[in-house]
Amino acid sequence: MSTPLSELPIRRLTHEDVVSCADLSENRGWPREDHKWGLLLTAGTGYGIDDPDGKGLMAASVLTSYGTGLAAIGMVLVADRHARRGVGRRLMRHVLAEAGETPLTLHATPNGQPLYEELGFATVGRAEMVKGRFTGTEPVPDVSTRPATAEDMAAVVRLDSEVFGVDRTRMIARLPAFADQIRVAEENGELIGYAAAWPNMATHVVGPLIARDTPTAQALVASLAAHTDRPLRTDIDVRHEELLSWLRRQGLETIAFNAVMARTIPALPGDWTRRFAPLTVAAG
Repeated sequence: MSTPLSELPIRRLTHEDVVSCADLSENRGWPREDHKWGLLLTAGTGYGIDDPDGKGLMAASVLTSYGTGLAAIGMVLVADRHARRGVGRRLMRHVLAEAGETPLTLHATPNGQPLYEELGFATVGRAEMVKGRFTGTEPVPDVSTRPATAEDMAAVVRLDSEVFGVDRTRMIARLPAFADQIRVAEENGELIGYAAAWPNMATHVVGPLIARDTPTAQALVASLAAHTDRPLRTDIDVRHEELLSWLRRQGLETIAFNAVMARTIPALPGDWTRRFAPLTVAAG
């Protein structure tokens, strides 16, 4: 007699589950994103339910903690053959219990948003995903950028913590191994921004993108684009209208919108005016 779905155990995922997680992404029509799964399962905590039919994972999610101030939930996926049977809700309730009193954030697709609202999340912003080949036809602001060095990483972590309002050292420390490029922007020897581009299927994803202002963000994106032959993809806070317009003129097109949601806090911490794109977006 088969075990009811409501009684199947939820277990911690490990790096050994990367392929099964990527298979699950592919099953739901998402990119496989093996590389991103590897980072998330190393820097965060994955939770999953094994498929009772022995076909890998039935469901998965990742909780990435930034201390007591914030944690992010992402990659909430349920295999298509088990969808709409309460599995996602059960997994989310488990993750919420694991997070305890820590404020939470996530990026929600239109399909996932009603469940998250039911679980106490509220929309606090929107992100626009754009993708395409960077044409370089628009002028680029005259801001000094260069490849980041090992000596820059302490300053990068300080700037990231200031702008995000939480300590993301565990994630940022893995950035040099995860990203193909990290570039910094400087003025008079002071770090005024940084950005990374990491490989994801056939694209390079730009994120994080932290900058003093829009011209600095533009210079960082252009410098990353100049050193790759892949299309770019990034998720920009919709309040950064000037950057989004510039990216569209540079050949990137809008492919999706996600709701930025939070639980138990009215808004995300930090300084959104300098936070243009996160490291990874794991919408569900």
